Amino acid sequence: MGLGSSKAVSLAGAREKATLCRSSLADGIDPIEARKSGLARDPATERKTITFEEAADAYIAAHESGWKNAKHATQWRNTLAAEAYPVAGKLPVSDITTEVVMLILRPIWGLKPETAGRLRGRIERVLDWATVSGFRQGQNPAQWRGHLENLLPAKSRIHVVSHRPAMPYQEIGAFLLRLRERDGTAAQALEFTIYTAARTSEVRGALWEELDLDRAVWTIPGPRTKVGKEHRIPLAERPLEIVRGLHSNASGDYVFPGGRPGKGLSDMALLSVLRRLGIKETVHGFRSSFRDWAADQTQFPREVAEQALAHTISNKVEAAYLRSDLFEKRRRLMSQWAAHLDTPKGKVVPFNARRELA
Repeated sequence: MGLGSSKAVSLAGAREKATLCRSSLADGIDPIEARKSGLARDPATERKTITFEEAADAYIAAHESGWKNAKHATQWRNTLAAEAYPVAGKLPVSDITTEVVMLILRPIWGLKPETAGRLRGRIERVLDWATVSGFRQGQNPAQWRGHLENLLPAKSRIHVVSHRPAMPYQEIGAFLLRLRERDGTAAQALEFTIYTAARTSEVRGALWEELDLDRAVWTIPGPRTKVGKEHRIPLAERPLEIVRGLHSNASGDYVFPGGRPGKGLSDMALLSVLRRLGIKETVHGFRSSFRDWAADQTQFPREVAEQALAHTISNKVEAAYLRSDLFEKRRRLMSQWAAHLDTPKGKVVPFNARRELA
């Protein structure tokens, strides 16, 4: 596929066009046919463009089957409807300029930088789709690098990351004694989460087929992890005891079944247990507690703790050389974490009687 004369199209421009064409192919659109279709339109009978809202709907429809989280499409639609459509929804995509994008982003860039950043990325993808589909031409006005970065401050300069509240690791053992006094699947799932340092969504969606009780290994498949890669978690004695107890009475696919048949626990189930116990910290915060403990109380290298949390290694050189998942070292690390949790120390978390009885 030709991308234009070298006299008219720069090398950078050709690379950008090639990237857009590959993206089009990934969406099942033949860029050559799309271009021919665009050239063949009869202005008297065919529409020359579509609105930004229509382009966004088309983009979401083309991609939502590939998004692992069903809520993703809803989040896309809600964000665009709330912030972008009032300004650009009815405009032809060919008329979306940098000025229009700035009208959308500028009011919220300093107030809601995380939302604004996601919104900019979504606008950019919709306009990329419109370009490869033949509805617009030229540079993407929502592009950050080399474009909007010259008009807006970087998010890191205007937003201080607010970490989720985490219980001090010295207090978790005492908290677990109270937690074990509570009946119910959600309480057991919370305890299992703390011992494994796993993400809440991974625990709530855990299936029996993922567990090897004989080898004490929980293997989370790639589509269910945040980073999209399979993650193996070694199970210490206590979390293994929890799932073995549940397995003896299991009647479905989920390790921690919810109230509805064939469903896992709801996304608020574990947090509700904390709140009933009068705890202000978040469930996710226990991962931070684990990371603090590993750094303060063990001699394990940093990458072992990061692998235990299934974090992506940001250093590309380090990631290239680290091909192992360090499983055996992580088994020893998680065994030490379990030993720490099994030896309560520090102050007992205050008891809130009214919430306990609620």
